[in-house]
Amino acid sequence: MNVVWVLVVCLLCFGAGSDGLTGKGTSRPAVVNVGGIFTFDSTIGRVAKIAIQEAVKDVNSNSSLLRGTKLIVKLQNSNCSGFLGMVGALKFMETDVVAVIGPQSSVVAHTISHVANELQVPFLSFAATDPTLSSLQFPYFLQTTQSDLYQMTATAEIVEYYGWKEVIAIFVDDDYGRNGVSALDDALAARRCRISYKAGISPGATVTRGDVMDVLVKVALMESRIIVLHAYPTLGFMVFSVAHYLGMMGDGYVWISTDWLTSVLDSSSPLPQDKMDIMQGVLVLRQHTPESENKRAFSSRWNKLTGGSLGLNSYALHAYDTVWLVAHALDSFFNQGGTISFSNDTKLQSVEGSNLHLEAMSIFDGGPLLLKNLLQSDFIGLTGPFKFNPDKSLVRPAYDIINVIGTGFRRVGYWSNYSGLSVSTPESLYSRPPNRSSTNQKLYSVVWPGNNVQKPRGWVFPNNGKQLRIGVPIRVSYREFVSQIPGTNNFKGFCIDVFTAAVNLLPYAVPHQFVPFGNGHENPSYTEMVKLITTGNFDGVVGDIAIVTNRTRVVDFTQPYAASGLVVVAPFKKLNSGGWAFLRPFSGQMWGVITVFFLFVGMVVWVLEHRTNDEFRGPPKQQLITILWFSLSTLFFAHRENTVSTLGRMVLIIWLFVVLIINSSYTASLTSIFTVQQLYSPIKGLESLKETDEPIGFQVGSFAERYLEEIGIPKSRLVSLGSPEQYATALQRGPGKGGVAAVVDERPYVELFLSNQCKFRIVGQEFTKSGWGFAFPRDSPLAVDLSTAILTLSENGDLQRIHDKWLSRSACSLENAELESDRLHLRSFSGLFLICGIACFIALLIYFLQIMHKYRQAAKAEAVSDGPTTSRSKRLQTLLSLIDEKADKSRRDSKRRKIDRSVSDENVENDSGRDSRWREPQVSSQNEVH
Repeated sequence: MNVVWVLVVCLLCFGAGSDGLTGKGTSRPAVVNVGGIFTFDSTIGRVAKIAIQEAVKDVNSNSSLLRGTKLIVKLQNSNCSGFLGMVGALKFMETDVVAVIGPQSSVVAHTISHVANELQVPFLSFAATDPTLSSLQFPYFLQTTQSDLYQMTATAEIVEYYGWKEVIAIFVDDDYGRNGVSALDDALAARRCRISYKAGISPGATVTRGDVMDVLVKVALMESRIIVLHAYPTLGFMVFSVAHYLGMMGDGYVWISTDWLTSVLDSSSPLPQDKMDIMQGVLVLRQHTPESENKRAFSSRWNKLTGGSLGLNSYALHAYDTVWLVAHALDSFFNQGGTISFSNDTKLQSVEGSNLHLEAMSIFDGGPLLLKNLLQSDFIGLTGPFKFNPDKSLVRPAYDIINVIGTGFRRVGYWSNYSGLSVSTPESLYSRPPNRSSTNQKLYSVVWPGNNVQKPRGWVFPNNGKQLRIGVPIRVSYREFVSQIPGTNNFKGFCIDVFTAAVNLLPYAVPHQFVPFGNGHENPSYTEMVKLITTGNFDGVVGDIAIVTNRTRVVDFTQPYAASGLVVVAPFKKLNSGGWAFLRPFSGQMWGVITVFFLFVGMVVWVLEHRTNDEFRGPPKQQLITILWFSLSTLFFAHRENTVSTLGRMVLIIWLFVVLIINSSYTASLTSIFTVQQLYSPIKGLESLKETDEPIGFQVGSFAERYLEEIGIPKSRLVSLGSPEQYATALQRGPGKGGVAAVVDERPYVELFLSNQCKFRIVGQEFTKSGWGFAFPRDSPLAVDLSTAILTLSENGDLQRIHDKWLSRSACSLENAELESDRLHLRSFSGLFLICGIACFIALLIYFLQIMHKYRQAAKAEAVSDGPTTSRSKRLQTLLSLIDEKADKSRRDSKRRKIDRSVSDENVENDSGRDSRWREPQVSSQNEVH
């Protein structure tokens, strides 16, 4: 290839042209020459030659195109190798041609494109599919076939459709193969898939079965079973033959071939049975060409021309349309006044007299105009609408997806750049809005290698004798989850049992070994352990690994097998339902408002009823007592005073409704206080912790430390704790004695801690939602299969049984204490009894003081009448008679009559004398009684 580049550099940069040959034709020449360069005896070349010749006939017989000008295509056989193909192309360029159809090889196209740029002669290739040929580097090179950029995109979407993540690419190691696989790599990466191994094979004719076998043996040792083959027909069939020999065309494998295979199947069908047998179950792509009347007519004509010995493939159709493209562009070129003229290249003068005869090549003066018309062409050909996109690719790229079965093949669907995978033809979808949703992507069923109709898993464990290195943390605390068996590299615990049970459910063996991680003195950093997966130290990590954001960025996790999240643990004290518990249902403010409203409503009712209701009248002292008694008695709906005014009744009804609600709320709250254990902690949750400056504990190695720092808690407040015993000690000491105010840790650890620590409780809500899972490298298929197994364990109850085996503990003794709170004790009512007793004592004290006052008055009266020698029994009898005597109601009645006289109306003054005369004897008589 060094000779190639030396030749090109000499041609383009260091030469100067001689006088050369300049042809100046008329605007409508009688003949226009176009070249054709491809390999006549290749699979594509055999059909392309016939198609081009027939297209030239059709163009020249069309009177509406190239009016008066005959199109001549000069065909030249070209070798597919880079050097020989370039030399042949250079010789062909010594003739004055305005355009060249070809070359067929992408390798030759890369080299000859530099010449096309220099001589301004458009090259139109119907077979070179290298995606890099459409770059801005080669403005005079046009691909009149679909670029491999779209073929590889279709392949990537097939891989994504079936849920595979990794593929192996086997390719011919030249520009065609490398650039095609590079496009596949980009397309897979856009879908979070990748090429796990690239196996290049030499493009030379000296490749032997032994060389191919060496490559395939390496492929067989790989994990992925999805193989994409991008090669030439001869090499491709050799790969299939060796793969069949090695057993790689059997069950579990997936082979996806690019369109080199369909070009052979379409043009040489039926193939010999021995060739078909080695390709059973292969998926193949074929450039899609829509059905049309012109295509069916040409196919019938083709069969007559070849006698059925040579089939019509998509490359032949593209070659046919390429001739028509040149004809349409030339017609527009002539219509715009373009002329066929050539001029010498002054850069070739330095090589004058050399044996290369480069001076025979000249620049096509009308090249830029012809190129413009080529890119602007728009017509309907045998391949459908023929038009270029702004990036020089053909519009509406689409592929048929073929499945090789038995002695032939069948189509299982289509792919188009417009709507993705579909079982409907792309033409039927162009009239609808594009829909690339996953539910809209469909293919018919496929028969895979090994005559298997079930979708292959797509991967196996590498057959290289190596076991998976599974990292396991050496825990110091909470060893119920993970613990190392002393003297071995084996582990036990809840997490290990879940992993073992999930692996046992997989339909294949998972050879693995546990690798301890940690120093055994403190819990290791789980984040550091997970990062070792990315460096290749571990193939996976098993343990109590929390699924958090910074870890999911570098690895993939399985389905969570245990719910987790950070919670706050703090000490608490019990609020006993003591003697004054009846005051707790309402706050002090509430009690104050209730008291004020009782008095206020009593006063309002008194104001509304005072003028019309006798029960709210009387001396000021009596009215004050009435107000207090009425308002307080409404609490028990025991008021005896009737309301007669409308406004008073309205106020009373509303107030009684308020009292009903207050009464019910008080009863419910008091019931809860007496029957449910009341716990109190000054810490209410994470927010209250953030507002203080007290130290906070966390478990060594937990992600809780980083989380607390991220939410704004200074690192100086964080205290690392390594065991449940340290938890309990630090919480009991408290922040004032070198301990902590609370501990923040994951719920599974906390639940295990609280199972035997009754002095602490979870406060507040769980403030992160996560879970525990097993970690594996990104896009690992084992993570997906283990997730399915974990779901199965959860559904059949095995996961709960494993949990109960390791984590079930006897309930804390405090739970029994909570049950005892349902029984009510004397201390819960001692305050009420005390108030009632004090009230009774005060009432009795006042009563006896009144009795003693009366007794002293009575004793003085007896002393005056009987003398000072009254016996003790007489005095005791007097005291008891005063206690037992019924109160005289007449005095209260006289007070009421005095009030009535003071408020009597002036209109009855004439009767007042008579009334007073009637009342005076009555009063005097009463006084006589006393």
